[in-house]
Amino acid sequence: MSERLISSEVEIAADPGVAFEAFTAELDLWWVRGPINFHDSARAIEMRCEPGVGGRLLEVYDEAAGDVLELARITAWEPGTRLAWQSSLDDVETEIRFDPSAGGTTVSVVARIPADGLDRGGTAWVRVVPPWFGDWCVRRDSADRRPDEIARLAVGVYYERPVAAARWLADVLGFRYLGELPEEKDSSADEPDDPPWMEFRIGHGSLMLFKLEGERHGAPSHVPWIYVDDVGAHFDHARANGATIVEELHDKWGLPLYVTDDLEGNRWTIAQARPTMR
Repeated sequence: MSERLISSEVEIAADPGVAFEAFTAELDLWWVRGPINFHDSARAIEMRCEPGVGGRLLEVYDEAAGDVLELARITAWEPGTRLAWQSSLDDVETEIRFDPSAGGTTVSVVARIPADGLDRGGTAWVRVVPPWFGDWCVRRDSADRRPDEIARLAVGVYYERPVAAARWLADVLGFRYLGELPEEKDSSADEPDDPPWMEFRIGHGSLMLFKLEGERHGAPSHVPWIYVDDVGAHFDHARANGATIVEELHDKWGLPLYVTDDLEGNRWTIAQARPTMR
């Protein structure tokens, strides 16, 4: 077996020096917290990149006790140009390049798996850097400088066609998907028709989509409430894109809201957010 390469890239509206600093020093700010985004999600409190060759990429559990998981060792540290590390958990080598572009910087990620080498998750950076770091760089000038921790309440919704549902929720209701929306596979294909994990982030809340096994019984008994910045514009967009409106936009208890069913009949209440909501 020969060496395998996996790559991705993202355009950042900042110069290479700023992009490098944001990537390394602000790792804990752009790393998305979620149920499956750490090796030990129940204990992780920080993601850290130690500067310089020989520095470590760490998943921190207890700073005072020195309880950390070493993810990788830095092998190249060239501010504004290049960063590289060797995974401590498998055989994957990762290189990040910061190349000037017309819009700022092209951040390229290349993961190398040596011949007969193992990938136990080291290539994940190829998948997460474009959506997570790209999103952070769009928001960083005005974003809170505290890690964007998820709320204690998360919602899982089950669909016969979760990929189609994810695209509907993104396109019609404007929910923010964590990553690149998957494409629905041909039902006749041999490969699985659904990815293993699909997650939206709504404020600090995590909305997860799962495959419905078996038949759906009865009318929906749980109705999630989603708060949006401009419920009037949101209502107009949803209706224009074919949403099944159950209750028109109206005031209830002084709160503007509307109710809609999605493509599989799950019900959602969309309400106006207060200016202070995060």
